[in-house]
Amino acid sequence: MPLGTPGILIPFIVLIETISNLIRPGTLAVRLAANIIAGHLLLVLLGNQGPSLSSSLLSFLLGTQILLLTLEGAVAVIQSYVFAVLATLYSREVV
Repeated sequence: MPLGTPGILIPFIVLIETISNLIRPGTLAVRLAANIIAGHLLLVLLGNQGPSLSSSLLSFLLGTQILLLTLEGAVAVIQSYVFAVLATLYSREVV
C-alpha cells in the first residue's frame, strides 16, 4: 500500500493489484506469440510469391528471405532474453 492511502480505497487497490499480477503472465505470452508469429508470417507470405516471379526477382526474393531469416534469429535471441528478464521480475513481485 502506498503511504497515505485513504482507508476506503484500500480494497480497490488490493483488487487492482491482484488482477494485475494475474494478467501479467498472459500479456507476456501474447507479446511473445505476436512477435514470433509476425516474423514467420512475413516469411511465409514472401515465400508464397516465389512461383510467380521471374528468375531475377526470385534471386532477390531469396536474398531477402535469407536476411529476414537472420533477423528472425536475432529477434528470437532478444525475445528469449526479454522473456527471461520479465519472468524473473514478475516472479519476484509475486513472491
